[in-house]
Amino acid sequence: MRPPASARAAARVRPCDREQPPVEAVLVRLRVGISACLLGQEVRFDGGHKRDVFLTDLLGPFVEWVPICPEVELGLGIPREIRLEGDVTSPRLIAPKSGTDHTLAMQRLARARVEALGQEQLVGFVLKKDSPSCGMERVRVYTHGGPPARTGVGAFARVLMERTPLLPVEEEGRLHDARLRENFVERLFAYARWRAFLTDRPKPGGLVAFHTAHKLTLLAHAPAAYRALGALVARVKERPLRVVLDDYGRRFMAALRVLTTPARHVNVMEHMLGYVSEQLTVNERQELLDLIADHRAGLVPLIVPLTLMKHYVRRFRVAYLLDQTYLAPHPKELMLRNHV
Repeated sequence: MRPPASARAAARVRPCDREQPPVEAVLVRLRVGISACLLGQEVRFDGGHKRDVFLTDLLGPFVEWVPICPEVELGLGIPREIRLEGDVTSPRLIAPKSGTDHTLAMQRLARARVEALGQEQLVGFVLKKDSPSCGMERVRVYTHGGPPARTGVGAFARVLMERTPLLPVEEEGRLHDARLRENFVERLFAYARWRAFLTDRPKPGGLVAFHTAHKLTLLAHAPAAYRALGALVARVKERPLRVVLDDYGRRFMAALRVLTTPARHVNVMEHMLGYVSEQLTVNERQELLDLIADHRAGLVPLIVPLTLMKHYVRRFRVAYLLDQTYLAPHPKELMLRNHV
């Protein structure tokens, strides 16, 4: 996917004084909701916690956590008994020994809590897996006369996800997977940039600039969405701006939920190569091509060819590529691309 010669020339001659992509600058700490037990708070049903080291120690310095335990906020004790029971498609939140049904009370609390969280400027939420209130998926639903079915969604999590469809949401168990972890953190920072754009009196030209900066990121996730969003932005003046922004935001965040693959990363890096290829020696170009091929084959993580690519982008001061969020979608200290 080689860019046209005119684009390569424009990218080379446009003034650029940056030494690093703008995303690598120090970013403000993001506000992210989290199930309180994941921070080490002893609010679990058994009186314990599930402190997660990645969340507290690695991601923590870049995040301002907003902890929540819906069951404690509902007034349930510590320890307590609570689980999903009944129909697998619409289970109830039940205290099994007493038979007390907390479903409606939790739904009321969840709606009020999610509405209040709207004022917190959250850019994501991390939920506790398997929790009858916070589990995102595959929560046990107990039925009469058989083993529990792994079909449930936590009572609080369901309301959260229904009422905040753009918000990046994950559960800590899935974050042990390197690809899912990298995807979630990338979405946190992308959503933060989108929210910041919306609060800064957005104009059509600003949307064009936002989309341009995320072109390679979108291409790495979902090429079809990349093309569709490009067409939407090209016709930005044909509809009311608010309608366009709502449409763009929904499609943008949906595209980023699609996991990247080595093949799509290779496509992006080959596209980038077109902007620097003519300035490389034969040996430099071949070394870069070999590393890209090694990534496609699964021999090296993404960080290896991408580091060399970034070196050439900075060396030749290619302004268009320096502006791309793809080069630094999240802080390098998290080392997320060392494992994908």
